[in-house]
Formats: sequence, structure tokens, C-alpha cells
Amino acid sequence: MVEALTLTQADVEVLKRETCFQGFYRLDRVQLRHALFEGGMGAPITRELFVRHDAVCVLPYDPVHDRVVLIEQFRIGALDKSQHPWLVELVAGLIDKDEQPEEVARREAVEEAGLELTHLWPVTAYYPSPGGSDERVHLFVGRCDSSGAGGVHGLECEGEDIRVQVWELEDALAAVRDGRIDNAASIIALQWLALNRAEVRGLWA
Repeated sequence: MVEALTLTQADVEVLKRETCFQGFYRLDRVQLRHALFEGGMGAPITRELFVRHDAVCVLPYDPVHDRVVLIEQFRIGALDKSQHPWLVELVAGLIDKDEQPEEVARREAVEEAGLELTHLWPVTAYYPSPGGSDERVHLFVGRCDSSGAGGVHGLECEGEDIRVQVWELEDALAAVRDGRIDNAASIIALQWLALNRAEVRGLWA
């Protein structure tokens, strides 16, 4: 059996760190060296690091009707590589320093989808792009009533134009399989729900 996680933060030596850009997000340049698996320290390396708030993503799920509520909005990151840069996604938001992830999940569900979440089921927390960003995503499934869900939501002051859609869970899973849903948080949450649907419905429905 392979032993994992044998190296720690103490095995990294930061030689220099400077901020290259500071806006809504921050870009740092870090020079460091770190321990090697075969022993000793490696040569200095330089990496750019995209520094941003941690995020919360939540999949609103109606266990009574076996439906999920997804949102659709324009995403700049998809502009150059997709004919359809409006992505179907989860409700999501960034964590302010004094907020807990659960607070963000409930707040964003109201702002982005007009939904009240009655329960939250923690799924996981993960790094979406650790090769260049320090962002960590907290992922939840949230219990909701999908009756009447829909319309256009979002905060105009933040440039949000968000269309809310109610999907049969099986249709959403099919959209993952055929690539219509192609962002990490949505894929992870929907696949998790597919694996745990019976348990979730048993407790929530």
C-alpha cells in the first residue's frame, strides 16, 4: 500500500513572495523550494498564484419530486472556447471573511434562485485548480421545494443576469453525460446525488 500525505507545509520554504496585481482578485508571484520524495530539497522554482476568496456551491434538490434547480448565466471563462458561454451551473457565491459556508449557501440560494433551503447536506470541500489558485470550494446539496421555481434572478449591482431552471434529476444527469453541463462543481454534485439519492430522499422526503 502506498503511503500518502507524508509531506507537510513545513516541507516548503518560501524564498520570496510579491503581489503582481491587486484588483477584485490578486495575483502573486512566489519563489519557493520544497522537499523531494526521494529526500533533500529541490531547486528554487517560481509560480504565479491566483489568490481569491473561497467559494460555496450548492445544488438545490427537491426530494419529493426528485428534481434539481439549476441556474444559467454568462461566464467569461468560457467565452473563447465555447459557442455557448452561458453555462448551466449550481447556485454559488464567495465567502466573506466573517461568513460560514452554510450562510453563503442559504444567502445565494435566495439571491440567485429565489429559493429557501430548509436543510443543507455537506458533500465535500475541494481545490478546483490547485496548480495555480488557492481557491477552495465548499459543496452542498440543499433541500428545497421546486414548485414555482424559475424566472430571472441575480443582483443588478453585481451585473448578474441569472435564469433559473427546474430539471428532473435524470435529465440533469443525462446533461452531464452528454457534456451540456460541463463545469466541475455541477458535475461533482450531480454525480454525488446520483450515488446517494436513496439515502437523501429517505431522510428528506
